[in-house]
Amino acid sequence: MNSVEVKGSWNEQKGKLKQKFAALTDNDLMFTSGKMDEMLGKLQIKLGKTKEELRMIIAGL
Repeated sequence: MNSVEVKGSWNEQKGKLKQKFAALTDNDLMFTSGKMDEMLGKLQIKLGKTKEELRMIIAGL
């Protein structure tokens, strides 16, 4: 998964992630081009998942 794939439908994916994980906020899911790893790091801490698990979750939305 690269940033282009995510950016295209990120608003939709962000909504689905917030439904799946109620603890997430808009700030947690703020996506800036080139900073995917930084965002995943924040999610990793908040959700207790690995970056690979998070990539799979996002790809599966």
